[in-house]
Amino acid sequence: MFYDNGMKKELHALWPGGPLYRGDAVNADSLCLAAFASGIPARRACDLGCGSGILMLLLAWGDPALAVEGIELRPGAAEECRENLRRNGLDGRCRVVVGDLRERPLPDGSMDLVVSNPPFFPAGAGRASPDGDRRLMRTETAVPEELCAAAAALLRPEGSFCLVHRTARLGEILSSLGAAGLTPRRLRMAADAPGRDPEVFFCQAVKGAGGPCVTEPVLYRRDARGRETAEYRSICHWEG
Repeated sequence: MFYDNGMKKELHALWPGGPLYRGDAVNADSLCLAAFASGIPARRACDLGCGSGILMLLLAWGDPALAVEGIELRPGAAEECRENLRRNGLDGRCRVVVGDLRERPLPDGSMDLVVSNPPFFPAGAGRASPDGDRRLMRTETAVPEELCAAAAALLRPEGSFCLVHRTARLGEILSSLGAAGLTPRRLRMAADAPGRDPEVFFCQAVKGAGGPCVTEPVLYRRDARGRETAEYRSICHWEG
């Protein structure tokens, strides 16, 4: 998993001149997912499990014409998301609702694009955090079948669902996408460096449309000499 060191809880700019943010720790999986989803034609998008709104901010910041909604189970994180949207002047075209994505709190067929950076670990896997908020961040409340079904319900025909997940669960995710009527169209693995096994993958699946799945080049965080790659630095806005 690609984690940066954005652990600040105080309000800060995500990069010089970038959006202001305060809330859940920012991990680079979200930055990479936003880059992976950029360029997909969409006027309305939804983030399933939006947390404090990092993906919503990235998507809306990158496309001034895009309206983004979020669904978040944790009321405190949803309130942080609202504040982040307000501070960046995005509350006019972005909003978050508190609810369980499995209960479909937004209208079916209302989205061109759905994204999600869900918890990677099934309930009961490993030691659960005693902090209830952190436990909800790290462990699934909606299993992959439920997550994919929720995305499919929200999407209009030929709309796209983009998510990031662990490569160890690739087969499970692909099976869940298929059961929901979502066809993978793009798949990209991500690894720490050449010669290292990929740890996460990014997938774009389309509702109700067939066609081949394109496997894109591996995204490397570092090159063979241990330096961050130019692509990774660009995604993380570390160009300078």
